[in-house]
Amino acid sequence: MPTALAIALAYVAGSIPTAYLAGRWLKGVDLRTVGSGNLGATNVHRNLGAKAAVVVLLADFLKGALPAAFLPRLVHPGGAPETVLWVGLGCGVAAIAGHAKPVFLLWRGGGKGVATAAGVFAALGPAAFGMAFTAFAVTFALSRIVSLASISAAVMMPIGMAVTVGVWSPLFPVSIIVSAFVLWAHRGNITRLRQGTEPRFGARTTEGAR
Repeated sequence: MPTALAIALAYVAGSIPTAYLAGRWLKGVDLRTVGSGNLGATNVHRNLGAKAAVVVLLADFLKGALPAAFLPRLVHPGGAPETVLWVGLGCGVAAIAGHAKPVFLLWRGGGKGVATAAGVFAALGPAAFGMAFTAFAVTFALSRIVSLASISAAVMMPIGMAVTVGVWSPLFPVSIIVSAFVLWAHRGNITRLRQGTEPRFGARTTEGAR
C-alpha cells in the first residue's frame, strides 16, 4: 500500500463523526446544537447517557489506535521499525486531523482530539500513554473537571515520551505538536479555569473534552 493512501485512509477513519452519529441515531439531535455544542464524550454523556458516552469514547480511541498500529504494516510489511514508526506517526496525525476537521461534516464541528490522540500514542508509545492516562485519572479524581484532566494528560504526554523513548525518538516532537494542538483546542476551557468558572463533570454546562 502506498504511504499516501495509508495516510488518506487514516484521515477518513478519523473523520467518522461518532458523537454526531450517536446523537442522530439515538435521539435525532445534532450534538453541535445542544449542550456545550462539542462533539465530546462529556456532551454525549449529558445528552445521551453514560452507555453512549462510553461507546463514543472507545470508538474515538480506536480511530487513532487502529490506523497507527495496522496501516504501517500494510505499507512496509517487515520493514525497519523506525520506518514503520514514521508511517504510524503520519497515520496517527492524519486520524487526529480527521477527528478535529471531519470531512463527513464538511470540516466543521469536530472534537478536541484527546481520545483519538490517546489511541495513537497508546499504539505507538504505550508506556508514555500510561503516564498520561495516570495524570488524567488522578486530576479528574481530584477535580472532577474533564477539561483540566485532559490538559494534564496533554502536558504529561511529551514528558512521558522523553522519559520512556527519549527526546531523539520521532515520537517526542510529534507528541509536543499534538499536545500543543490539544491545549489550543482547550483554550476556552483554560480561560474558564483561570476565572474559576469551568464546571465540574455532570453539570449541565460542562463542555466535553475529547
